[in-house]
Amino acid sequence: MDALLAQDPVRIMKILTLNGINLNMFGKRDPAQYGTATLAEIDQKLQALGQELGAEVECFQTNHEGEMAERIHRAHTDGTQAVLINAGAWTHYSYGIRDALAILKCPIIEVHMSNIHAREEFRHHSVIAPIAKGQIAGFGVDSYLLALRAAVSALQA
Repeated sequence: MDALLAQDPVRIMKILTLNGINLNMFGKRDPAQYGTATLAEIDQKLQALGQELGAEVECFQTNHEGEMAERIHRAHTDGTQAVLINAGAWTHYSYGIRDALAILKCPIIEVHMSNIHAREEFRHHSVIAPIAKGQIAGFGVDSYLLALRAAVSALQA
């Protein structure tokens, strides 16, 4: 059996979804901007799509910047092959999160539920964008699902 697996290994992609500050409040926070889906519902949709696409999706959320940096550091050695990140407000100013992400050697997809470029001026700038493979914004929950598809596509290229 091991010889058979060695000849035809099933490759499961390991993708980490990171959600930053205040994103645990999806479903309660400004429904006009973010919709009514909760973070748990988004995570569930990511898990289901990941299964369809042959990817193991781990979802992580924290309101603590140091905890986010620690999780990113673990991604450097735990087999993570791609990262989806919605850093929330940290997107616009956290050089610590940006520098932690820059250590990774895998594709990083920046995600936003709202169109950050159509909102307040301070939201137009991302310190993460220059190190990301791409940015998906403005499609609500679908932003996450599109980002997962983009990550899988990048890994299969």
